[in-house]
Amino acid sequence: MAASRRLTTTVSTKGQVILPKAIREQHHWQAGTRLLVENTDDGVLLKATPIFAPTRAEDVYASLPWRGTPKSLEEMDAGIEAEVKRRHARDRY
Repeated sequence: MAASRRLTTTVSTKGQVILPKAIREQHHWQAGTRLLVENTDDGVLLKATPIFAPTRAEDVYASLPWRGTPKSLEEMDAGIEAEVKRRHARDRY
């Protein structure tokens, strides 16, 4: 779609606006896409809402603050195996 091409739409009695197909396709907005609406000095800005909420690294990577001795691959594998066995035993009953 050319940047200079102006598209128009109409606000319905329910306050609904139909976005032109060219705009929806350009932004890959399918039915059900949630949009963030921002009021700006120039008008209204629509942006797709983020799929995930913003997070900090320390919220996501709990192991980053680890200050102890690094674990060997064998120790990590043993820890994973122990957790799998624990979960499998719990799920059997």
